[in-house]
Amino acid sequence: MSDARAIGVFDSGMGGLTVLRALRAQLPHEDLIYLGDTARLPYGTKSADTVTAYALQATKQLLRHDVKMVVIACNTASAVAIGPLATQHAPLPVIGVVEPGARAGVAATRSNRIGVLATESTVKGGAYARAISSLAPEAHVRQQACALFVALAEEGWGTDAIAEDAAARYLKPLFSDPATAPDTLVLGCTHFPVLAPAIAKVLGNDVTLVDSAATTAQAVADALQAHDLMTDHGTAGSERFLATDAPERFARVGGLFFGTDIDENSVELIDLQL
Repeated sequence: MSDARAIGVFDSGMGGLTVLRALRAQLPHEDLIYLGDTARLPYGTKSADTVTAYALQATKQLLRHDVKMVVIACNTASAVAIGPLATQHAPLPVIGVVEPGARAGVAATRSNRIGVLATESTVKGGAYARAISSLAPEAHVRQQACALFVALAEEGWGTDAIAEDAAARYLKPLFSDPATAPDTLVLGCTHFPVLAPAIAKVLGNDVTLVDSAATTAQAVADALQAHDLMTDHGTAGSERFLATDAPERFARVGGLFFGTDIDENSVELIDLQL
């Protein structure tokens, strides 16, 4: 059996395009629809109730396009909204990025000392700490909120000197004591891979950086197989982009996250509140 419907993906802005990029590499024949809620980013400083409401609106919009699965390409929304989304839209498969990111962090650590860089909301909610502890109870998890990283990524400044300065400031509390310093650092926001070069330059080669995009893509592939939703046509899949504000900027900056140019004419402006 084959299901040719598209996979729906959403994030507060363009960070989730790193997940879309991994999905395209993992699932070359699947059609993908990406929704970036650029009018209301960032989600990471908003309350859990607000983020859940936004996530429900985004999913409702994607369902208008008859998607067969929803991927929450946002750590903040994954942390607070995956339960409500899965419950409200059952049996639609809903995949988040927190659990795959936690699995990747546990697999990578050598000392069971894992650091998590995330948004303020994700850190306060403790979703990564719980997910990692459930997989490795002996792991010691330290978290750091990095609100400025989202703005730097959305500006396309991930490799600038200002990104390195911000990384040094945020990382200092985690690495000030060598005895407790993590050997693995989970990038707990889909915007943060754009800043990975700056983070790596500050830390050197002794710390493993974990991007949950690849493990999320594998989780999506596994879910497609489990639910018999994989498409079997041999042609290359397509991408469609939806944005709630500034489609021209979405196309211009989004290419940094997606890894290839995005045509401005391929980005549709939508209103989630209609």
